[in-house]
Amino acid sequence: MKKSLFKKIAFATSILSCSAFATSVSAQSITVQSGDSLWKLAQKHDVSTQELIEANNLSSNTLHIGQSLTIPSNMYTVQPGDSLWKVSQRFNTSIQAIKRENQLSSNVLHVGQDLSVPEQAGTPSTYHVQYGDTLWIISQKFDVSIQNIMDWNDLSSTQLYPGQTLNLKNHQNHLATNMIETAKQYMGTPYVWGGDYPSQGFDCSGFLQYVFGKHDVEIPRTVATIYQEGTFVSKPERGDLVFFETYKPGASHAGIYLGNGKFVHASSSKGVTVSSMSNVYWEPRYLGAKSYY
Repeated sequence: MKKSLFKKIAFATSILSCSAFATSVSAQSITVQSGDSLWKLAQKHDVSTQELIEANNLSSNTLHIGQSLTIPSNMYTVQPGDSLWKVSQRFNTSIQAIKRENQLSSNVLHVGQDLSVPEQAGTPSTYHVQYGDTLWIISQKFDVSIQNIMDWNDLSSTQLYPGQTLNLKNHQNHLATNMIETAKQYMGTPYVWGGDYPSQGFDCSGFLQYVFGKHDVEIPRTVATIYQEGTFVSKPERGDLVFFETYKPGASHAGIYLGNGKFVHASSSKGVTVSSMSNVYWEPRYLGAKSYY
């Protein structure tokens, strides 16, 4: 599960007439120390490398000792028309979670009000239906929509039965585990430029496309085009793709994140192998991570 993060939303007491988006109102400035990298600073300050790059207008991942960097803040000013639903969608959480966190008795928000917004809290994978349960009661209890519960359990009606087991999460975690197991089956497969099949060898994007394809997840053929798609994530989870800037500007290498700072990829020198994100070669070249399912 993603680590629970808490973010503050400051509703402006005055509104800028021409602004269409939320704007940052505060930020922290730090000085780069010996041994720092974008990856380390992103992990330390709970932001993404991409956010650091954009906040500081960086053209590369290279940092210099003594360099001043702005750490983007989670404080921002929002425009009129915000609602709990809009806020929940922005931060990938639920209305109920926001109301609980802020002890709100209604859905009404006021300009100037400060909200603490948690990301989606941990939810058990399954739930056994109890007497008196309804889909609405379960959805409220676990901050999961009724539609998701129905979709994840192939329910054709809202009728439940005591003792019935319901999935409260989608298949993502299961899919990530299976995908990683598939990827590891090809450990040692040689690197071949343009290769996209085990018998001929893999290049990095051919390996990714082959593994994802084995699980009916379609991704483009080149790293650059893969990077253009997917959903950006501030911190990678198992099964996400991690991207690196290697022999040319922009995303030019990628692998599947395994957790614990490791990723599996088709290396030009070692073939399909597992490497550490904190490796002296990979760490300074890390661009970010994306999810594709």
